[in-house]
Amino acid sequence: MERNSRMAHDQDNANPAPLGLMGFGMTTVLLNLHNAQIVPMGAAIMAMGLVFGGVTQFFAGLLEYGRNNTFGMTAFMGYGAFWLSLVVLLCLPQWGLAPASAPALLGSYMWVWGLFTAIMAVGSLAASRMHQVVFFSLLVLFFLLGSAEVFARPVLTLVAGYEGLLCGFSAIYLAAAEILEAQFDRPILPIGLPSGPASSRHHDDLLVQLS
Repeated sequence: MERNSRMAHDQDNANPAPLGLMGFGMTTVLLNLHNAQIVPMGAAIMAMGLVFGGVTQFFAGLLEYGRNNTFGMTAFMGYGAFWLSLVVLLCLPQWGLAPASAPALLGSYMWVWGLFTAIMAVGSLAASRMHQVVFFSLLVLFFLLGSAEVFARPVLTLVAGYEGLLCGFSAIYLAAAEILEAQFDRPILPIGLPSGPASSRHHDDLLVQLS
């Protein structure tokens, strides 16, 4: 009885995943407009990384913790911490508090986040096709950005910029799909739900477990 009551309460709670996905997606798009040399670096990118990509996404992860969603909690809190750390990494030298990172160190920083993303990408195989697009495109993005620094290949940063736009817009699309489904109580945008054993579960249960 208590367990059923708790499950019913969880289903009545709002889904924090679209907020986290929007925070990640919009910030990723904005930064990679710079990486693709479409716009210069500026305060708008830093502010977005600090507030929406960082703090807001981190709070979305905390809300996923309340829903017993390990995958969502780890993803949103992890990438929220990434955006916060990236802003700090860029600002510390400007404030005279630490020397700027050498290219090899900055590349290693990107590769370590790529390792984290590889684990999350494997986890996304149990989710929708759009989840997989988000995580595997992000994995490629970190690999390209790390390689550009370590091997001193600026062209890879340019390539990463356009690939990062794909990653960011895919996260925005997934967020939109979940927002519209919640609003209209039916799927509006296709996200490619998995087949096999997972397909026998209720669609809402899948979103709760792997949003």
